[in-house]
Amino acid sequence: MEMKEVLERILNHEELTREETRQILHGIAREEYPDEQISALLTGIQMRGITVDELLGFRDGILETGVPAILNADRYIDVVGTGGDRKNTFNISTTACFVIAGAGYKVAKHGNYAATSISGASNVIRQHGVTFTDDIDRLNRSINECGIVYLHAQLFASAMKFVGHIRKALQFPTFFNLLGPIVNPSRPKCQLLGVANLDQMRLYGNVYEKMGIDYGIVNSMDGYDEISLTGDFKVKTKHYERVFKPSDLGLRVATAEELVAGASETEAAEIFDSVLENRALPAQKDVVLANAAFGIQVMEAGKKSIEECVSIARESIDSGSALATFRKFVELNN
Repeated sequence: MEMKEVLERILNHEELTREETRQILHGIAREEYPDEQISALLTGIQMRGITVDELLGFRDGILETGVPAILNADRYIDVVGTGGDRKNTFNISTTACFVIAGAGYKVAKHGNYAATSISGASNVIRQHGVTFTDDIDRLNRSINECGIVYLHAQLFASAMKFVGHIRKALQFPTFFNLLGPIVNPSRPKCQLLGVANLDQMRLYGNVYEKMGIDYGIVNSMDGYDEISLTGDFKVKTKHYERVFKPSDLGLRVATAEELVAGASETEAAEIFDSVLENRALPAQKDVVLANAAFGIQVMEAGKKSIEECVSIARESIDSGSALATFRKFVELNN
């Protein structure tokens, strides 16, 4: 597409179609546009606000120009946050993934290095000696033998490398920040997503409805992009939309200090280990239980109560199954 025409339409507050944004992404991957035009595109859409179809079109383009991860499993989940809440929590979503896998569900975790915190998913996974790969046989062996596979984003989303330097220079969030949670190259049928505000919850709710997958979207009312248990939190799924208190799950209120990742990747990895080894602070264990429980409920298509799902997650940790799953994962992926 001619970028001049696209920019004129955005300046006139016109919306693009899903097919048009898909084509634009393909053009970016083919390096058809100069940096200045891409900067204008990112800035213009950020100022106007992105639509559901525009976001889905960019998602289509990312997946089509990237490396696919075709897994020999039917139903599996990804648990991820949008990031950017600047709360520097420990790796809650990643830990929850191993708890879910330890409970017998399949997980395809998509992640990257930290952007605004001490430790992202890839940081904590790498800390344990895991080698990232896009080799499909190794990926399938991992999900089939231990119930979980890790997909390091940089190996799959090829088009991202053409905009990385531009995004860094702009120094403000763009629609590429919104794409991260929905471009898992294995295209899972289930996802639990943490968002930092209710506007994002509405946007992604509409996105997931058009994608036709089972989903849960969570937001802590005090700005965490996950269930923090520091206060009330809202959950939206295909089946309900509700505000919860920690006590509704039989869990205690946490403090922000109890959830901090620490000052280094090593400290964050130690907290991750302590939860799976069932020796963490009660608040650290509880917050992982909460996030894992809602992931399990998504996998169960809403057929189990959240209290049942908390019990399933707790058993995964208390029985040692979550830890055994993680150790097997490390063994397979070193």
